[in-house]
Amino acid sequence: MNADDLSTLLTDLTRCHAVPGAQLAVRWRGRTLTAVTGEHLLGSGRAVTSRSAFPMGSITKPFTAVVAMELVAAGDVDLDVPLAAYLPVFGAGRVVTLRQLLSHTAGLAGNVREEGAGEGDRARWVARNCREADLAHPPGTVFSYSNVGYVVVGLLIEEITGMSWEEAVDVFVLDPLGIPARLDGRAGPQVVAGHAVSATRGKVFPVVEQNLPPLEAPNGALALSAEELLSFARLFLTDDRTKGPFGPETTRPMLGDQLHGISAGPFGLADGWGLGWALYGDGRTAGHDGTGEGTSCHLRFDLATDTVVALTTNANTGQAMWSALVERLRAAGIVVGEHHPDRDLGPEVTAHWDVLGAFVNDEAVFEIGVDEGRLLLSIGGRPYGALTCHEDLRFTMRELGGASQTHTGRFLLDPAKERVEFLQISGRLARRRDGVDSDRGSTG
Repeated sequence: MNADDLSTLLTDLTRCHAVPGAQLAVRWRGRTLTAVTGEHLLGSGRAVTSRSAFPMGSITKPFTAVVAMELVAAGDVDLDVPLAAYLPVFGAGRVVTLRQLLSHTAGLAGNVREEGAGEGDRARWVARNCREADLAHPPGTVFSYSNVGYVVVGLLIEEITGMSWEEAVDVFVLDPLGIPARLDGRAGPQVVAGHAVSATRGKVFPVVEQNLPPLEAPNGALALSAEELLSFARLFLTDDRTKGPFGPETTRPMLGDQLHGISAGPFGLADGWGLGWALYGDGRTAGHDGTGEGTSCHLRFDLATDTVVALTTNANTGQAMWSALVERLRAAGIVVGEHHPDRDLGPEVTAHWDVLGAFVNDEAVFEIGVDEGRLLLSIGGRPYGALTCHEDLRFTMRELGGASQTHTGRFLLDPAKERVEFLQISGRLARRRDGVDSDRGSTG
């Protein structure tokens, strides 16, 4: 594959998935190939360039993790000491460690509570919302993807360095790599707009402003290009690890699977999890995905072959485009590991009626009910997706309307209670709410 082939591939995939603009950067066999296509904002005529910045969403988390690991390498914080020793306002810090926060095993809630989030006072918010009583799961027992955990990591960085998170990630990571510090906020000269593609209506709607509150900046505030993502990932490759601003004492521990002995892993997201990085397949491929308001970005790097693939898109259909890209690259001989929870699901099976009811992760309520004979997932009281059941209590869920995206999740049994006790989707693990009827006729 050459640069022209890559450009043709990218243009073809953006057309197929109604993505207005995208970038693709590939490191393969010692060469770097790049391609760009489309517009910042649909119909604007402003072309995407190699310097255009796309809101990264959760790909910000590995950058936050690197800053934290630099502090570990410097001896400023210990991965396995309860964080109350460093961050007294973090009430759950009496039982939670930095290792658990970075690997999503701390037991904290998945999403940030809206009350007080707009104020931007990270210390006050953590003191009010991250007590031991607020834990959704016992620390160190299960994987449950947590934006809240990275709010706490951001606060820890601020407490130790005396800088804001924005200053610290620039000083420790971005500036040494020559990457401009850009927060996604509102689309502008450098930052592209997001787009919502409606499959049912056949239309594309611009999303000019990201809605991430400043409190959550350590979770998802960065805006970067595909080439900048590639340069960041190369710091973790064997051949390039000693050439960057971070030593192996920072990067190497981030790539080890932290989930040994964990009873519920990251099903639906990845096959394992390091310190900030998701791990795929046999663990030799690391990376992360990130979604913003109408954006979808993806990064993978293979530790055995030093292959890197970075894709940025400005549409909510970018996830489906990424899946198609991985298969097209594989056919061309460019292989990176990927999580495939849907490949071994087996045939569709009759719905398990004991899954009906409500499952909670802090304030997030997932309700499983019945609508015209099919299982329906509602989130916060609003119908969200239709479920198709498979063996071993696994399911696929197709979103209602919108981009009609499909997700894979599962229910988990509690042997002691002899019933379905947990629901896992998008990496979040929700526990059955006590007192909810799970009889066949329930509507959740």
